[in-house]
Amino acid sequence: MKALSLDLRERILSTYDSEKDTREQVARRFRVSLGMVKKLIQQRRHTGEIGPRRHLCGRKPRILESHRTQMCDILKKKPDITLNELRAEAALECTLPAIHYVLKDMGLTYKKDSRSHRRVRSLRLVPASLVTETKPY
Repeated sequence: MKALSLDLRERILSTYDSEKDTREQVARRFRVSLGMVKKLIQQRRHTGEIGPRRHLCGRKPRILESHRTQMCDILKKKPDITLNELRAEAALECTLPAIHYVLKDMGLTYKKDSRSHRRVRSLRLVPASLVTETKPY
């Protein structure tokens, strides 16, 4: 659903402010819902703005910029820390995949320990730009 244009919002409110029509009549005249007219009136009363508020939609991020900085500091001190340990040390209340995606967004990736050929349980985080592809033998 598209947001109403600013021009239409202004016309709706100016018609309502003229006190000639009720909210229901304004809604019918401009072919919008009664709820939309009520929402516009309330939004103007509370915020003084009448523009669309799409920037307030959706889920709010749990990992903020301050958390990213904190995670970078932790990773510099302990590059082989696990995601679970990182979550505990940074006191984050989010899932492990959320931390993974943030680290990936920051350009960090897991690299296996090359000192052993067996499966490595602790992985270290390195910038994605430093990881090179290895060719099979």
